[in-house]
Amino acid sequence: MPVGPRPSLGRRRGAEFTRRLDVATELEYLEEALEEAEAAARWYAERSISAAAGFSEEIEAAEAAIVEFPDAWPPYDHGTRRYLLRRYPFSVIYRVESRRLLIVAVAHAHRRPGYWKSRLPMPG
Repeated sequence: MPVGPRPSLGRRRGAEFTRRLDVATELEYLEEALEEAEAAARWYAERSISAAAGFSEEIEAAEAAIVEFPDAWPPYDHGTRRYLLRRYPFSVIYRVESRRLLIVAVAHAHRRPGYWKSRLPMPG
């Protein structure tokens, strides 16, 4: 005898990590983070147009995912979160603020960890 779906027993585990923000939020880059993304795209473009296109697509996918579910990625250093690109050795380091999502670094995985921490604006 087939069994139907089980009734929900309450809030799904992990739901707090996949919540959408209730208010409209803008995605902003710190100038240094934008420069890092552009430099990486140029580096890939000098070697392969398809690699550069893939990198840009990964960055766009990261932006869309972060905007849709900003709490989905684990807490990282100094009040930030980190989205790992799937096919490239980069992380998008961002901070969830009251009215914006601030990308503070597009960090290469083999660069000195935490070099971007001095970029963080003072809370307030």
